Amino acid sequence: MPLSNFSQFLTQFVLMQNRFQKHFGKLVAWGSLSLVLITALVVILRYGFNSGSIALQESIMYNHAILFMLGIAYTYEQDKHVRVDVFYSQMHENQKAWVNFLGTLLFALPVMTFIIWSGWEYVSTSWQIREASGEAGGLAYLYMLKTLIIIMAGLVILQSLAVLAKSGLTLFSDPHPRIESDIDTDIETEGKL
Repeated sequence: MPLSNFSQFLTQFVLMQNRFQKHFGKLVAWGSLSLVLITALVVILRYGFNSGSIALQESIMYNHAILFMLGIAYTYEQDKHVRVDVFYSQMHENQKAWVNFLGTLLFALPVMTFIIWSGWEYVSTSWQIREASGEAGGLAYLYMLKTLIIIMAGLVILQSLAVLAKSGLTLFSDPHPRIESDIDTDIETEGKL
C-alpha cells in the first residue's frame, strides 16, 4: 500500500472513530438525566414517605458506573481528560503530537491492554455464577455491571489508536491531513456531557 493510501486510510479511521465516540458519548450523556431523576426519587421516597428500596439505591451506583465507564473514551476524544503535564498547553502542534503519540503508545494502550488481560477472568467468573448483589433485595445483574470494565478498556483502546494515528499523521506525513474537530464543525460540546 503506497504511503499516501496509508495516510488516507489512517485519516478515515480517525474520522470514523471520532464520529463514533461523539455520537456514543452524547447518547451516554443522557444517563446523567436518569442519574439525577433516580437520585431524586430515592430522596423523596426516603424523606417524604419513609420508604426505601435497596434495588433503587443500587441502580444509582449502576447508572453512575455506566455514565463514567462508557464516557471515558468520549472524554479522551474531546481531549478533556486530566493532563498532568502543565507545559502541554504552551507547546506547539508538533510537540503536542509527540506527547500524545508517546503517551498513547507507552501509557494508554499498555494500561488498557492490562485492564482487559487482568479483568477478563474477573468478569468471566462473575458471568459464570451470574453474580448478583450481596444485599437482600438488591439488583441481580452485577455481572453485567462488571462487564463495563472490558467494554471501557476496548472503547479507550479504539480511541487511543485514533489518537496515535492522528499524532502519527501530524508527525510523519507531509502535508498534515486536516482532521475534523469540534472547532472545524462548529459543534460546541464544552460543558454538555
